[in-house]
Amino acid sequence: MSVDLKNVKLWPHLAIVAVVVAVVSGIAVGWWLKHEQSTSAMALPNAARIQRVDGEVALNNSTNTETTDENWIEAKPNQPFSVGDKIYTRENSRASLAFTGRNFARLDPNTSLDVLSLSDRRTQLALRDGSAIFDVGYLAPGEMFEVATPYGAVDLQQPGLYNVGIDDGNVLVSVLSGLAQVVGLGGSGQISKGEVLRLIGQTASDVVLSRIDGRDAGYLVDDYYGYQYPQYYDGRYSDYNAYLNDPNYFDPYRRTSSYQYVNSYIPGLSDLDDYGNWQNLNGYGNAWSPRVDNGWSPYQDGYWMNDHPYGPTWVSAEPWGYAPYHYGRWANVGDRWYWIPDNVNTAPVYSPAMVAFIPFNQNEVGWVPLGPGDAYSPHYYNNEWEPYYYDRTRNYPGQLANLYVRDAVPVVYLDDFDDSMNWRRARKANREMLGGVNPVLDPLLYTPLRNAVIHSAWGRGKKDLPPGIAKKLHDTTVYTSAAPVAPPFRKDIQRSMRVEAVNDRSKGNKFKVKDERGDRGDKGNKGDKHFRPEAQAPDQIRLSDRNENRKQERRIESGARQAQAPQRATIQAEGAKGERVGHKAEVARPEKQKGNAGARVYLPAAQPQQRSGNADRGRSAEVKAEKKQSQGNQAKPQGPAAAKPGKGKGKGH
Repeated sequence: MSVDLKNVKLWPHLAIVAVVVAVVSGIAVGWWLKHEQSTSAMALPNAARIQRVDGEVALNNSTNTETTDENWIEAKPNQPFSVGDKIYTRENSRASLAFTGRNFARLDPNTSLDVLSLSDRRTQLALRDGSAIFDVGYLAPGEMFEVATPYGAVDLQQPGLYNVGIDDGNVLVSVLSGLAQVVGLGGSGQISKGEVLRLIGQTASDVVLSRIDGRDAGYLVDDYYGYQYPQYYDGRYSDYNAYLNDPNYFDPYRRTSSYQYVNSYIPGLSDLDDYGNWQNLNGYGNAWSPRVDNGWSPYQDGYWMNDHPYGPTWVSAEPWGYAPYHYGRWANVGDRWYWIPDNVNTAPVYSPAMVAFIPFNQNEVGWVPLGPGDAYSPHYYNNEWEPYYYDRTRNYPGQLANLYVRDAVPVVYLDDFDDSMNWRRARKANREMLGGVNPVLDPLLYTPLRNAVIHSAWGRGKKDLPPGIAKKLHDTTVYTSAAPVAPPFRKDIQRSMRVEAVNDRSKGNKFKVKDERGDRGDKGNKGDKHFRPEAQAPDQIRLSDRNENRKQERRIESGARQAQAPQRATIQAEGAKGERVGHKAEVARPEKQKGNAGARVYLPAAQPQQRSGNADRGRSAEVKAEKKQSQGNQAKPQGPAAAKPGKGKGKGH
C-alpha cells in the first residue's frame, strides 16, 4: 500500500484554510446579527402619552389577541402607549392623549381608539366606536396622520381640528379647521374647513356633505380647548368665527417656552412651564428644574409597569412627569436636580426609563438616574422577552455620574417592584452599599428581576369593560388607506387588529355625494353629484343672536365640570331648498359643568348661505393687530429660537 506524501503535506494547510474560513464566517455572522439587532432596535416605534384621565378609562397593552376582558387594565396619567395598544373610555369618562408635543386627541365617552402605527412619518389610529377630537398641530412633508374607521379611512392632511364619530351605522367627519381626505370602500374625496361628511352603510356608498352649524361648532371647539388647556383658556372660541380667525391662539407651541429648548416631537413639553423653570446651566446648556421641596430626587414618586415591548417602564405620579423621565438626562448641581434634554435639533429616542438598575442581592434592586455622558442602549423585547439591542456592548455602563449623589438611589424589595410600589418599605442606598455594585441598563439581565417581571401579572388594576364590548371591538374591522407597517415585535398586527387596506380601485373612484351645503352658484343641490377632487373652503359662519345668549352658559366656571349622563338629541335643520333634512352628525358637546365627562348630541347642517367674495381671504386688520400685541406681551425666555423641523405644515409656523 503506497502513501501519497503530497496529500499528507497539504493536510495542515487545508486545516489552516478551514479555520480561517470558519473565523471569517463567524465574524460575518456576528456582524450580520449585530447589524440586524441594530436595525430592529432603531425600527422601534415611538411611544405616546396618556396625559389626562377623567372617569373610568381602560388600557389594553397585552400581546394576547384573544377576545377577553382580562387584558384590560386601569389607565392612568403619564402611562405610555404604542403600536398594538388599545384605549377605551366608559360612560361619563374621557381621556386626553398626546402622540407628539403638537398632535393630540380627546376621547369622548364610550369610545375605543387603537394604535396601528406610530413613527416619525406615520400615525395610524383605529376608531372602532364612539367619537373623538383630533388636534393636529404639525405635519412634516409627506407625513401621514390617519384615523381608520369601520367604513373608511380619514386622512388628516393639514394641521387643524377634526371630529370623527361613529353612530348607528354612520361615520361622521367634521372639519372644524384643516383639510381631510376620506377613503372608503365606495370611493374617496376631500372635506374642507366648516364641512361635515356622513358615510352611510358598510360600503360607504351613500355620502352626504353638509355645512357645520356655527353655533354647535363654537360649542364643540370651546369645550375642547376648555378641557385641554384649563390653565389658560379664556372661552373665546365659543364664537366659532373667533376660532376661524385665529385658530392658533392657544397652541402650546406658541405659548410655552419649553418648545424652544426641546424637540417638539416629545410629548409633555407643555406641562414643564407650569411646574418648573428653565435656565442656562454652566457646562450643560439649557436645563429645566422642577419646583419641588428640598431633598427631592427624580424617579421616586410613581411606580413601575411592565409595558411590552419596552419592559419595566416608569410611570410618574407628578403631573409634569413624562418628558423628563423618558428622554434626556439628569444632573445634580448645588444639591438641586436639573433635567438636561437633548439638543432641540436632535431626533428624540424614547426610553421606558432613563435609569441604570443596580442589583444588591437576590431580593433587592435599586435604580439611579442617568446623567450627562452616561451610556444608554435602546432596546426592546419580543413576545418571549428576548432582548434586541442597538448596542449590546453598552449594557454595563460602569461608572455613573449620579451614583454617589445623596439619596439618588432608592432600593426596594422585588416584591414591591411593580405598580403597587410600597414606598414605605423602600430605603436609600448609602456609599457603603454602593461600593462594588455592577449597574446594568437592561433590567432583565438581572435574573431575579427578570423572573419577577416575566412570572408576575403586572398591571394597574384589572378593568372590566361593559358586557360584550370587548368582543364587539375585537370583531370590528377597520379600513386604512395603506396597510400599517408592522414592527418586528408585532408582525401580525394587520390580522390581530382586524385591519384591511382600501383597494386601489376604490381609492381611484370619487364619492357620489348628496350635497346639502346649499346654493354655491352651481345651481345648488339638484340630486347626487360626484365628489369634487378638491373641496373649496366654505364661508365663515356668523353666529346667531341665540348663540350669544348661550355663551355665558358655556363659559368655564373656574375650570370645573359637573359629571352627568350622556344625552342624545336630534336637531332638525333646513336644507338647500328649505326642506327639513334632520340628518345626524354626531359630535361630543358636553355641558360645561363641574366634573363633566361629556355627552353626545347630533350636529345639524347649517342653513344655506351665499358665498361671500371675501370669504377666507385672511383675518381682519383688527385681529392681526390683536394677535401681534398678544404675542408681544408673552414672556419670551432667553435661549435659542424655537425649533421648526423641516418645512412641514404646522400651527404657529
